[in-house]
Amino acid sequence: MSALLEVEDLKVAFTRRGEPDSVAVDGVSFDVQPGEIVGLVGESGCGKSVTSLAIMRLLPERGNRVTGSIRMDGDELTALSDGQLRERRGRDLSMIFQDPLSSLNPVITVGLQITEVLTRHRGMDKKAARAEAVELLDRVGIPDPRRRLDAYPHQLSGGMRQRALIAIALACSPRLLIADEPTTALDVTIQAQILDLLKQLVAETGTALVMITHDLGVVAGLCDRVNVLYGGRIVERAERHELFRAPRHPYTHGLLGSIPRLDGPPGEDLAAIKGSVNDNLPWTSACAFAPRCPNALEVCTSVTPAPVEDGRFLRCHNPVGAS
Repeated sequence: MSALLEVEDLKVAFTRRGEPDSVAVDGVSFDVQPGEIVGLVGESGCGKSVTSLAIMRLLPERGNRVTGSIRMDGDELTALSDGQLRERRGRDLSMIFQDPLSSLNPVITVGLQITEVLTRHRGMDKKAARAEAVELLDRVGIPDPRRRLDAYPHQLSGGMRQRALIAIALACSPRLLIADEPTTALDVTIQAQILDLLKQLVAETGTALVMITHDLGVVAGLCDRVNVLYGGRIVERAERHELFRAPRHPYTHGLLGSIPRLDGPPGEDLAAIKGSVNDNLPWTSACAFAPRCPNALEVCTSVTPAPVEDGRFLRCHNPVGAS
């Protein structure tokens, strides 16, 4: 089966006159099959959200440089004009943003924000669009959807706002949906409901989903394949069950080890990865994770680890479990 989305050697650097470039995404490559859920996982600052914004071409026009290839159905998205891309956004590919309160327009009703998509991309008249908007809100689990159409975002709870964003993203039945931390700032009960909703929608519609998260608990219950990012590069890629069963990269191992366990002894300290994402080395001459890595060797600070495809993608000189 040919991939729906193919990202190849994507690089994003933020530029500022008189200062060195700040590289946020450094040669990321991955693909997404139709109906597949693919995870992009890592700490804040590893390049997940910038990758998604680059795919959607929503980065600022100035102050950055994007190179590499982003193909959807074989079409190069980076080569499309602004008009051509506007036709595809919402219709073919759509995005659920991280913060629903700031992503929704506060002075426009939820209903108008949904019907705008339907009239723009599906050519519906106002009456038909409003009826479809009611069905969309009902589909994502918002009670009394007809009344909620006339509500403003601040009149909805956090969970309802997130559901409204999902309704907007699904209005045109896109073939690719990107969800950027869709459960951030929601309580665990609402998180579980949102994730169940996304999983159900993917199963019913065949939409491919790119799930961006730092929460490996989300990955465990949702994703088919997982890409682990660090310092703007993918350091490990594997099928979900294989990744959790036997993580190979020390960073992946550390992320899994930091998850709280219900079966642990009372008062046990949480495991942590030392340092922060700012404690890194340039990928051009080392492994960026080396200053924080418990498995680091001398070679890790002087030689860039070559990517290896041996049943899974791995970028490491001394992986976990190596003899």
